[in-house]
Amino acid sequence: MSSPPTLSIVIPAFNEGRTIHRILDRVREVALIGGLTKQVIVVDDASTDDTEAAVRRYQDAHPTFDIQYHHHRVNRGKGAALHTGIARATGDYLIIQDADLEYDPREYNDLLPPLLDGVADVVYGSRFQGSKPHRILFFWHTIGNKFLTTLSNVFNNLNLTDMETCYKLFRTELVQSLYLEEERFGFEPEVTAKVARIPGVRIYEVGISYYGRTYADGKKIGWRDGVRAIYCIVKYGIK
Repeated sequence: MSSPPTLSIVIPAFNEGRTIHRILDRVREVALIGGLTKQVIVVDDASTDDTEAAVRRYQDAHPTFDIQYHHHRVNRGKGAALHTGIARATGDYLIIQDADLEYDPREYNDLLPPLLDGVADVVYGSRFQGSKPHRILFFWHTIGNKFLTTLSNVFNNLNLTDMETCYKLFRTELVQSLYLEEERFGFEPEVTAKVARIPGVRIYEVGISYYGRTYADGKKIGWRDGVRAIYCIVKYGIK
């Protein structure tokens, strides 16, 4: 009998020591459809708080829950942490999970069906599609997200509603086949552009909920990252 497929869950983390145990709880507790097993990969991007100690405590408290922990000696950015996690994934499918509490791991089961049914290669979780809960926060962030998504769609001939979403689910071999360069938040437009250029790729979108953080809660993205995203959309869109 063949073993069940595995979902690799890549969690980039920077200074999330206060709450990372909570997202690990949610990942551990979710029962995946289709009998999928989990491979959890935490990549600590040179945190200056007790993120490493928090993960180590969690590993000790839950010895049967397999968490692979990797540590960058120098802070390089979210994209660099994702490069590390993607390279170490061995599952059949791979999803990106931020270490904060903005996205709900229970919704893996909403994203997985198109892949498990064999109709998709990539599934994006859209915060702007469907009727799931969505915390009301910053007007200009929403406008910025929609502008970046529209610009990305123009260059990549797609009709996504949320290019900047964290929840991107891939066939692992597909995302590992890409040469990814961006080490910060430019990862999102770069991976979207490079996926869109794969011949015959099948991209789906599924509505997800969003429990957004304020800057007081620890949100890190800023206007400079938006400017970089525009640059990346153009750079990778015309390659």
